[in-house]
Amino acid sequence: MANASGMFTPTAPCVRRRFSPSIGIYRSGFWFSEGVSRRIVCSSTTQGAEKLSPSESRVPRLLSRGCKLVGCGSAVPSLQISNDDLSQIVDTSDEWISVRTGIRNRRILSGVFSFAVHMVYDAAAGKDSLTELAVEAAKKALQMAEVNPDDVDLVLLCTSTPEDLFGSAPQIQKALGCKNNPLAYDITAACSGFVLGLVSAACYIRGGGFKNVLVIGADALSRYVDWTDRGSCILFGDAAGAVLVQACDTEEDGLFSFDLHSDGEGQRHLKATMKQNDKDHELGTNGSLLGVLPKGSSYSCIQMNGKEVFRFAARVVPQSIELALEKAGLTRSSIDWLLLHQANQRIIDAVATRLELPSERVISNLANYGNTSAASIPLALDEAVRSGKVQSGHTIATAGFGAGLTWGSAILRWG
Repeated sequence: MANASGMFTPTAPCVRRRFSPSIGIYRSGFWFSEGVSRRIVCSSTTQGAEKLSPSESRVPRLLSRGCKLVGCGSAVPSLQISNDDLSQIVDTSDEWISVRTGIRNRRILSGVFSFAVHMVYDAAAGKDSLTELAVEAAKKALQMAEVNPDDVDLVLLCTSTPEDLFGSAPQIQKALGCKNNPLAYDITAACSGFVLGLVSAACYIRGGGFKNVLVIGADALSRYVDWTDRGSCILFGDAAGAVLVQACDTEEDGLFSFDLHSDGEGQRHLKATMKQNDKDHELGTNGSLLGVLPKGSSYSCIQMNGKEVFRFAARVVPQSIELALEKAGLTRSSIDWLLLHQANQRIIDAVATRLELPSERVISNLANYGNTSAASIPLALDEAVRSGKVQSGHTIATAGFGAGLTWGSAILRWG
């Protein structure tokens, strides 16, 4: 059974107490004191119970596995929308948007923007879907990691915009051709989703014996944008990014610590709530009699209080990263790269300033893609790795934050 610290404990008593002077467990994150082996033996043997051999015991487990990030990939729609393009449908300008957000372009799934009568683009460009983008990103990650789809044990799709109400992850597993039918499911945590996916992957590897876990961040928030609201329509883009998390010896462990939180009180600042569809006729399109059975429902456009979200992120993200560093036994100077959810350049700059990290150690591709929600961290990571900026052995402090409100950070090593 996994606890909030990322450690695993059996349902029966454990001999872990003999290690207690050397092992610390936090509510979130985990650490081991120096010079102490990370091999922890857990046993279900209780006093007076019949002794079982290791092969007969149901619970005993040797927790000696680590995990590392060994492959990454990304994909974006072919349709690019510039700030100048947006100025044709709302009262805005390239300068107004770029100064306030740092964004100059974003990629949008085809069909979303076709209603903009003044927009000129190649209608044949981008017949893509979000699932197709996720599959493309996953294939690139597998290729870099040199892992066959049949060797994937789990597919985690971090998204708030699936193309099926019941989740899109199984369709990605199918498209990848994973013949062993590995488990695939969606994780919904908005812009924090990818960080939660990484932590989940680590838990499956460390406690479940999984070897290869695909973590995919993919979102198409453009489908839920009010394109008449210049305060929000300028922010979002669509994309997918993926990493392959692989089991390794503890000495190679690449996920040092994490810190995860949520605060439902902040939902009012950033949400897209469900609403009932209005019907012009007595019988609803889902066969319901109006006023008797539930009507068909859909989600509203994204509603956001930008100022409050900025204050929230600038406050909690540095705190979360500091906590994660403390749990990992590291300092700010240990960070090679700061990789935040790409929401707003002002937020990225504010967090870097709080952590006293120079701009040359901050990864940002926000200008080209806008806020791609759960895809933003793996998308930026993939570009940084493929450009040679991030190299094997580099330590990365990463953090996601967004609707819920949710936020989380992780200290990890690439490669």
